[in-house]
Amino acid sequence: MLRDVARGALMSVVDAKVFKALADENRLAIVRMVGACGEVCACDLLSGLKISQPTLSHHMKVLCDCGLVRCRREGRWCHYSIDAGAAAKLAGFFSELATPSVHGDRCSCSGCGAGE
Repeated sequence: MLRDVARGALMSVVDAKVFKALADENRLAIVRMVGACGEVCACDLLSGLKISQPTLSHHMKVLCDCGLVRCRREGRWCHYSIDAGAAAKLAGFFSELATPSVHGDRCSCSGCGAGE
């Protein structure tokens, strides 16, 4: 498991799953489409991507399992949306990376001495 320096605790496996899910260019494109539209039917995702239905199903399972995307069933169709809480958590992670701590309270390296 990875050390979450910003909080001084271990990152959960779920956090690592989000990054792993986003490492695939098709899933990243899917997340961008879903994020831009708010909620998207699987049929609309298929028309916007050059992948098969089974491949889309696999990608959506990965994105739902990591918690980044939610699925709402309506009859035989699945409608997907971004989980706002997961997106906020991810945004907060990157925001903390871009904002160094003034007092070094988040630093855990031994080289700078701030984490001692």
